[in-house]
This record gives sequence, structure tokens and C-alpha cells, in this order.
Amino acid sequence: MRMTNKKLEELLVRPGFIREKAFKSALAQANEQKKNLEDLLVSLDLIDEEQLTQLIAESSGYDFVNLRKKKIDLDVLNFVPPVVARAKKVIVFRRTDHELDVAMRDPDDLETINFIEKRTGMKVSPYFVSENDIDNALSKYKVDIKIEFGKIMEQLKNPELTREERDSLIVKMVSTIIQYGYENRASDVHIEPYERKVLIRFRIDGKLHDVLELSKEFAEYIVSRIKILSGMRTDVHRAAQDGKMRFATGEEKIDIRVSILPVTQGENIVLRLLSSKARQFSLASLGLLSGDFRKLKKAMEEPHGMILVTGPTGCGKTTTLYAILKILNKRDVHISTIEDPVEYDIEGISQIQVNSKTNLTFAKGLRSIVRQDPDIIMVGEIRDEETAGIAVNSALTGHLVLSTLHTNDSVTTLPRLIDMKIEPFLVASTINVVVAQRLVRKICESCRYSYHISDKEKAMIDYDPGVKEFLMEKGYYKKLTKLDFYKGSGCTVCSNTGYSGRLGIFEVLEMEENIKEAIMKRANSDELMAIARKNGMTAMLEDGMEKVLNGITTLEEVMRATKG
Repeated sequence: MRMTNKKLEELLVRPGFIREKAFKSALAQANEQKKNLEDLLVSLDLIDEEQLTQLIAESSGYDFVNLRKKKIDLDVLNFVPPVVARAKKVIVFRRTDHELDVAMRDPDDLETINFIEKRTGMKVSPYFVSENDIDNALSKYKVDIKIEFGKIMEQLKNPELTREERDSLIVKMVSTIIQYGYENRASDVHIEPYERKVLIRFRIDGKLHDVLELSKEFAEYIVSRIKILSGMRTDVHRAAQDGKMRFATGEEKIDIRVSILPVTQGENIVLRLLSSKARQFSLASLGLLSGDFRKLKKAMEEPHGMILVTGPTGCGKTTTLYAILKILNKRDVHISTIEDPVEYDIEGISQIQVNSKTNLTFAKGLRSIVRQDPDIIMVGEIRDEETAGIAVNSALTGHLVLSTLHTNDSVTTLPRLIDMKIEPFLVASTINVVVAQRLVRKICESCRYSYHISDKEKAMIDYDPGVKEFLMEKGYYKKLTKLDFYKGSGCTVCSNTGYSGRLGIFEVLEMEENIKEAIMKRANSDELMAIARKNGMTAMLEDGMEKVLNGITTLEEVMRATKG
């Protein structure tokens, strides 16, 4: 169910949800790039997807539903076959005596409604749902990987199988692993060989989970199939190999980065699943609170300077950079990137892959990019003095430069650049904003419940001066044992973990005049932090605690992310 652009303007501009100038700009961009306006408004962070969906539902006379807050039983789900549910973007989420509540992307689809009513003999009440919400809900149609593999292995035992039939089953085996990983929101699939078995493990929300054990005899088949799919040499077994492949599931194509490494018991495989859903993140959905969001948006509007995102490996720095690029990607600017690796192809952006074999490093690629007349440059990572020098010089000569750096917090970034032989006056004059971040798991909305803090948790807070000080400043510490905290009890939606999905906790350092003056005097990180806090910067721990008090994540997750 799509609205005309004119109706969207009436719905969003007149009541003041989006400014007219921003709407007109997005409309022109949608026409130029032949993109859907609703999707573009969300991707540009002009409006939240859930809010937009709710407004469209109300204006069209339909009820809105947030499926993330619904527990959907398997028997209710199966009123609609998986093939129909995925093709038509519908899902049954509740049953009453003679009625089915059905979430739909197109509640005007009478043909699908009639199909469900004839199949079930029950009346359908359609609800409007957001694209991301229904895509996540459709993953509930999961195959049981153990049952599926049991069937495949039973068939492989048949001595009368032809070679073609055996190859077909191996293809199915690898496809099932990838499909199941995708449906369970795994970021990585590990296939690990041991003396007598092969272990399949999924990394979900940052944690590894054992999923399946296979007999060692299947290892060779799986390795060979993956090597073929990812363009690797099948006759090489004693050297590391990297490759990539694409896997189709429904309407979506998943880019998969493949790493194979020889170990004592065979060849270890790690598949990094890069689904297009990850590309749909907006800055707001990543977890930036309103004050930090405004600081970053202001820095993005500058015609030159640097935006740096810092943190350890795996904290979501690249995702944040891609979310920024998505907003900046317009027809009147030229954007170039140098990355290792290029995780997602973005239409309209010139992306360069670092290649050690051809000696194409970050520094050499960056030198070449500058000669390509870019307006905006993204450097995947500043790893050495040469890259840092070129990046800073590019920011100084009229380019907006985005990059990442490995530092523990926002203020440590500034002395780190000086250590990399960048003069203090250049650091002070080129950097617009520094974003430090970590990832925490979100409490599952389907099984979230409130509780009063335990004595053990209170002792944990008392032991940490940062958390205790934050709660005292907010006036919460005296009534701590009566405050509502939240956690997940565990359910089918979150595989009984109590968590579903991740978001960032942030620390956004804006380069105000007193910070610049301190840099010029070569102030250390403690001195810079004191000035930044005086300026009103929210520390990462405080950002995390705000999300704990709002029921988004848990105290344990914030402590793990900030103290680990």
C-alpha cells in the first residue's frame, strides 16, 4: 500500500513532521534516483519508519501493528503457508474465536485476504505493518536445521545415489546452513573441523552459539562446495584463502565474505553474512539519542573537515559510516571510498577495495581518490601515519572526510592523531566531530518484563564509581531499590536468550573552541575529557545507563561493553 507523493506531502509537511524544504529535496532525489519516496524519507533520517507507517495507517483507515511486541504462536503462524507469507508480505499474528488478525504490507490486497479467508474459514482483520517489521517477523518461519540435516544425511547413506544426486544434496546442505543462519539473524557462520566432527556455530547479536554437529566425513564436501561458490582454488588445502559469493533468499540477495584457514584438523571456514537489511539502518535506529544525533547531523552538513568514528573491532563503526554515507549520497556530490573490504555496494558512490597483491593500500588509494575530484571521501580505517596525513590534508583542502580509528573513547582520538605525527593545529582545525561507540544487545520486546534491582546488582553499581555517580546526579540512587529495571525472560522470538538485536551506545565529542585550545596546548586525554564533560558531552557509560533506565538494554550489557 503506497501513498502518492502529493498525499505524503499533505500527511507529513502540513502537520510539521518534516520541513517543506527537506521534503522537496528528498522528492527531487527520489525522482532522480528512481527510488521510492517513503523509503528515502526513512533512509535520510527525516522520519522514523514506525512513525511513518503508523501515520499512513491512520490516514488510510487501517489499524497499525508493531510485530516486535507480539508473541506469535507457531499454530497461529501456520494459518498462512510460508511461501504465500513471504510472497505477499503477510503474517497472522493473533487468532480470536472466528477471526484472524493479519499484518500486511498491503491491506488493500483483497485477493490475498480472500485466499486466507477461504483457506481458514475465518474472517480476516488486516493491519498495516512496516517493511522491516514484517521482514523480521517472517523469519519465524524457520526450518529445524537438525531435522533438515537428518533428512539430507539419511539420503547420502543411500549406496545407489548417482553423482549428480550426491552433488545436489551437498548443494542443499550448504544452502541450508546459510539460509538458517540468515533466518536467525547471524552475522557470521563458523564451520569448525575437529578430530571426529564438524561443528556449525552462529554469531547472533555478538555471541557465538553452537547449532549443529556433523560427522567429519561431511567436512570435505562442505569445504569444496563453499570454495567453488566463492571462486577459490579447490586443490589448495594448506594456505589461507579469501573469497566472496552471493546467496539468494526470497527477494533478497545476501553478499557473503568467505575466509578459509588451514588448522590442525582440516580447514576452518567463517562466512560473514552481509544482508541488505543491515544497509537499511538509519542513524536514529542505531541508537543515537537526540542531542548526539543533532551534533552529528551538524557535522555532516559542513562542506569540509573530518568525522571520525572510533572503537574496537566489531563495535559497528562501519555500519555508522554507511548510515552517514546514505544520507550524504546525493546527485550533486561525488563520493569516493577506500575500504578493506568493501562490505556493501552503494549505488552512486565510487568504492575502491584495498588490495595487498597490487600494493593498493589505504594511503595509495587515498592519494588517487583526491585526484578524482571528490566532495566527500570515506577512508575505511586510518592505520598509519601516511594515511592520517593524507586524510587530514584532504579535510583541510575542502573535502569532507569520514574515517575510523581504534581508540577507547572519543577524547583519546585527539592525542592519538598527534602521536601519528599530525600537528596539533591541524587536528584542531580539521576535525568536526568524534564519535566513540560500542554495541550492546537489546532486550527482546516480546518477553521484556520489569523488576526491582537485586542486592547483587546494587553491589555491582556501588562497586563502579561511574555508574554510581551517574545515578546520584540523576537523583535515582536513593530510590534505587524501587526503580524499575528490565530484562527478557526468554521466548521463541529470541531463542530463549532474552535479547533480540543490537544497538549502539555512543559518546559524541563536538570540537568546540575550548577543546581546540586544549589540543593546541597538547592537553592529555584526561584534561580533554574534563573540558568535554563541562561542555555537556554525554559519556558512553551515561548513554548506556539512559538506555538501561528506558528498558532498551540491561545493566550487565552496558557494564560488559564499557568495562571490557
